[in-house]
Amino acid sequence: MDKRILKFIQGNKVFAMCTTSENQPYCASCFYAFDEEHHLLIFASDDHTNHIQQAVANPKVAGTINTETTTVAKIQGIQFTGVFIAPDDEQAKSFYKVYYKRFPFAKAKPSPIWGIQLNWIKMTDNTLGFGKKLVWENV
Repeated sequence: MDKRILKFIQGNKVFAMCTTSENQPYCASCFYAFDEEHHLLIFASDDHTNHIQQAVANPKVAGTINTETTTVAKIQGIQFTGVFIAPDDEQAKSFYKVYYKRFPFAKAKPSPIWGIQLNWIKMTDNTLGFGKKLVWENV
């Protein structure tokens, strides 16, 4: 993965996850930790939420991570696709370790842990030139 994409993902903490089930789209914002080695976004969310229910039914998800700026030359953001992961007990332990390292306060309100295996990323980075795109695929 391009180091500029890695730096961007590591430098942010909220993504929008987009799901769909039975022709009904839905989006949710989630705090995430990034597992660089496995290209995973790891996040906590109650299992009864709409986005988790939809992702369980249809694990193909998409999303965005972006910064907020009013200066066109500073626009940065990524669009991604991936596969939702409902981890088994062993994998959940690994996910919690990564997540709690980034968000230790989350231990105060334990929630189920989930992952997204990233498959494709397109990053727009105007700091590299207007409309500059960086693309990564997990092949």
